Amino acid sequence: MSQRPITPLLDTVDTPADLRRLDSADLTQFAAELRAELVDAVSVTGGHLGAGLGVVELTVALHYVFNTPEDTLIWDVGHQAYPHKILTGRRDRIRTLRAPQGLSGFTKRSESEYDPFGAAHSSTSISAAIGFAVANKLADRPGKAIAVIGDGAMSAGMAYEAMNNAEAAGNRLVVILNDNDMSIAPPVGALSAYLARIYSSRPFLELRDLAKLLAKRTLGPNMQRTAKRAEEYVRTLASGGSLFEELGFYYVGPIDGHNLDHLIPVLENVRDAAEGPILVHVVTQKGKGYAPAEAAADKYHGVQKFDVITGAQVKSKPKAPQYQNVFAQQLIAEAEVDPMIVAITAAMPSGTGLDKFEAKFPDRTFDVGIAEQHAVTFAAGMAAKGMRPFAAIYSTFLQRAYDQVVHDVAIQNLPVRFAIDRAGLVGADGATHAGSFDVTYLSTLPNFVVMAPSDEAELVNMVHTMARHDSGPSAVRYPRGEGTGIALPNPPVELEIGKGRIVREGKTVAILSLGCRLQEAMAAADDLDGRGLSTTVADMRFAKPLDEALIRKLALSHDVLVTIEEGAIGGFGAHVLTFASDEGLTDGDLKIRTMRLPDVFQDQDGPVAQYATAGLDAEHIVSTVLSALRHNSVGVVEGVRA
Repeated sequence: MSQRPITPLLDTVDTPADLRRLDSADLTQFAAELRAELVDAVSVTGGHLGAGLGVVELTVALHYVFNTPEDTLIWDVGHQAYPHKILTGRRDRIRTLRAPQGLSGFTKRSESEYDPFGAAHSSTSISAAIGFAVANKLADRPGKAIAVIGDGAMSAGMAYEAMNNAEAAGNRLVVILNDNDMSIAPPVGALSAYLARIYSSRPFLELRDLAKLLAKRTLGPNMQRTAKRAEEYVRTLASGGSLFEELGFYYVGPIDGHNLDHLIPVLENVRDAAEGPILVHVVTQKGKGYAPAEAAADKYHGVQKFDVITGAQVKSKPKAPQYQNVFAQQLIAEAEVDPMIVAITAAMPSGTGLDKFEAKFPDRTFDVGIAEQHAVTFAAGMAAKGMRPFAAIYSTFLQRAYDQVVHDVAIQNLPVRFAIDRAGLVGADGATHAGSFDVTYLSTLPNFVVMAPSDEAELVNMVHTMARHDSGPSAVRYPRGEGTGIALPNPPVELEIGKGRIVREGKTVAILSLGCRLQEAMAAADDLDGRGLSTTVADMRFAKPLDEALIRKLALSHDVLVTIEEGAIGGFGAHVLTFASDEGLTDGDLKIRTMRLPDVFQDQDGPVAQYATAGLDAEHIVSTVLSALRHNSVGVVEGVRA
């Protein structure tokens, strides 16, 4: 185990107010200590490292120059916010990142006044910052709003929608474009830093305003436009900011995001400018300052616990293939025999397994960037032209495209196939990434087929089934992480749409399981059988259409019917209850109970612990059945089918 880094300057700083008391000459050393503390902390907790390493100097500069928290600092997504957390009174808890009861891996309003806006999904920061800025303006309160957004997040239309409306915020809005991946800027150095400093200075801005006034009084409209274009052209030669100028921003940059001697004076000029809104373009490097991260292809974007000296991550040996890889391999197998199959992802090729598909079929793989709305309608267009598109999108990210799912896919009954990754609870990423709602928000739509596999073998069969289902849209939702280790079917089986299966026969209790709670249902059945309560377990496979014949059969032949799913209220259980009510199955002695995620946004924890907290494990299934039967722990109540 490595020793904690020596951090004499960092030890004097608990909040940004402390930081602002330091001499600017000490900030480079301070940033080095902050970087060392970040590396050491994440080596203990795991998490998002590369993005935070890339913004250490920028974080220091922003808190040093602006009067946070009165000036509102909003980090887009939040992957890069760990240094910010260390500087804002949370250093003593930084080694609890992503742990139960610990600090969130993202910004979180309830955690600190320095987290004014919660984030975890991309491209929301500018919109939120405009909201803060305009609210301050209307209330005549001091305070600027600063949004820090990465170049990757600029692929989302929401960022441009926000910038198109930024004028209302005036000089209270500052956008920091953190360019760390796409290399949209030329190399930076002393000249560009000098130009950025000049362009953001008060004399230049005042001279620019004076020139505008003179032009308006002495030149005609055509000459005014010509003069404006000439100024933008000169600045664009050095900077490349014409796009942002057209959106109403005064553009400054690019500047070296790791050089505090460049950052501090530019940010001070921006802070004091009467002109606005202003966009500052900084160029940074993911993984900066930690050699193993700099050398890694992913810049240590997301890491497990690791050795600080070597960078070696502590990774457990997999016991079974991950669901995302099972999906990808089966999709490859389908595409090998069907040239109409294409794959679409929204900036998550490796997270969804589609990087493997792309290696095999580069011309049939489309990564559209952080643009889920476009991804869905793009898939709908391809489906309308006879292709068989698979859109692989995380459950929480698909929420961002719900209108497109409804309007462009479901209403037109187009056979888009949705592979919904990260369904159910996801552990350390907490509520922002928990796929709690997809069964609910898809099963309410006419024409949809919604499936959930109980294990990786069932996932293979469902991908195969979707590839052959051309009569409307379909979706399969599956969890993050490893499968059960079951053998995969070869060849796969095409499932009958809307038909479940009995995996265990009983007489008294029927457990209807959707998805990966099946193993817990089987364990509960063992327990119940031991108590004299003969139990049937059904793997329902489909949330929509329901296997109505199977539900009716089990409802008429059992005393208790329990549904269980890894989703929120309004999903599978609600549809079963509605069907039972419509059919009069609830009019007699049948006891129906639905088990689903609780009606809360559940905090981070290990997945097993999360599901126990949610009441979706074998123990809670048993207690639900016993409660329904008013059964004590000793004997069996009278009058039930044994």
